[in-house]
Amino acid sequence: MSERVRPYRHTIAVRWGEVDQQGVVFNAHYLAYMDDAMETWLRPIRALGDELRWDMMLKRCAIEWHGPLGARDLLDVDVAVARWGRTSWDLGYRGACGGRLVFTARVVYVSVASGTSTPMETPREIREFMGEPVDLLGETAGAAPR
Repeated sequence: MSERVRPYRHTIAVRWGEVDQQGVVFNAHYLAYMDDAMETWLRPIRALGDELRWDMMLKRCAIEWHGPLGARDLLDVDVAVARWGRTSWDLGYRGACGGRLVFTARVVYVSVASGTSTPMETPREIREFMGEPVDLLGETAGAAPR
């Protein structure tokens, strides 16, 4: 496992066009923020993924809103692996503004062979880059084993 600090943090400046008539970020933008954070985190291994003929597809997403975010706010999105399976894995997301929790999310991805939707085992090199599971959502405290 690498010595990088986990989780990965990506900061996004909310633009005026991303807020609705209530002055808060429109809900669909949270998915784009999460995708931007994940894409930036995994950018260093895209060439490796191509070499291994590995890609990924979103299977399921659950988002929980905790507080408002407005234009010109800075959103810190933390992302880390929450669970490893053989072909699927979960990423946990935690978004905060000035230390105040804004949203949490869990996304299930499936590793697929490049150019297909055929599941494949997640390559060891990809798993090593992404690291061991991190509990960003506070799910392990008092949780029943899976």
